[in-house]
Amino acid sequence: MSAPMSPSTTADPSTGPEAVDVRPRTRYPLPRALFVTIQSVFLLVIAFIVLVPLVAIFAGTFQDGGEIMRNGLRLDVDLSRFSFDNYVMLFTDSGLYFRWFANSVGLTLVQVAGTLLVSSFIAYGFAVYDFKGKNVAFISVLLLMTVPFEIMMLPLYVMVNDLGLADSYSVIVIPFLAAAVTIFFFRQYFLGIPKELLEAGRVDGVTEFGIFFRVVLPIARPAMAAMAILNGMVTWNNFLWPLLVLRSAEKFTLPIGLNTLLTPYGNNYELLIIGSFFSLLPVLVLFLCFQRFFVAGMTAGALKG
Repeated sequence: MSAPMSPSTTADPSTGPEAVDVRPRTRYPLPRALFVTIQSVFLLVIAFIVLVPLVAIFAGTFQDGGEIMRNGLRLDVDLSRFSFDNYVMLFTDSGLYFRWFANSVGLTLVQVAGTLLVSSFIAYGFAVYDFKGKNVAFISVLLLMTVPFEIMMLPLYVMVNDLGLADSYSVIVIPFLAAAVTIFFFRQYFLGIPKELLEAGRVDGVTEFGIFFRVVLPIARPAMAAMAILNGMVTWNNFLWPLLVLRSAEKFTLPIGLNTLLTPYGNNYELLIIGSFFSLLPVLVLFLCFQRFFVAGMTAGALKG
């Protein structure tokens, strides 16, 4: 009769030379082919819902504005009635439209660049340095995220008037350079950067500003791209605050300028429709330029820390 095998000599099939992978395989509630088909159909439906309004407004740029206001934007249009008159009017008799367009482009570029720089500086301080009151300051940033702008709008407007800064672009840019959401996002991203990289830079004699610009920012390019898209969209479509502080028609941004086309004395529907379509192009270009960084930046910012 053979002696029982001791625990120390028991064969482990998962460590032998002929080990079999016993990890559970991913199971689908439906057959894989059917699951992929349903997923593809769902994404196509979402794409259709998103693209139909864009196609409809593009078709509307070739139609009479009054007819569109009577019948609405429709896809079943008579191609024989299409006209380029709206495009001719846009480039020859659009008044201040391109001035408004240029104002919005310049303001968006300055606002996005300034917000990314200032907010990333603040977030870097929260993520890397230890100082007295750090947690209280960061909690204040989180609380600021919960306060609607409409609550701060009136005291901010009174302050702007008291300082005599109304009707200037500075009061549109400066109050929002330190964006709470952007600070929080960057702080979460910077927490995932290895401290060894920063210490190596200090050992090599690099200044703190040099570490930020030469080490941290190149790593944070996906986060920068994601925040550039989000802040760019917010600034481009900003309507309420510029409407309150800007008073000269030559300084209006595009959303305000398009709104002035609807008046009790007459409505320029043609310029409103084609102008609205062209106002979508900068946002689309911005997203297409940075889309390859967008998903990576949003995912990393959500998981770091």
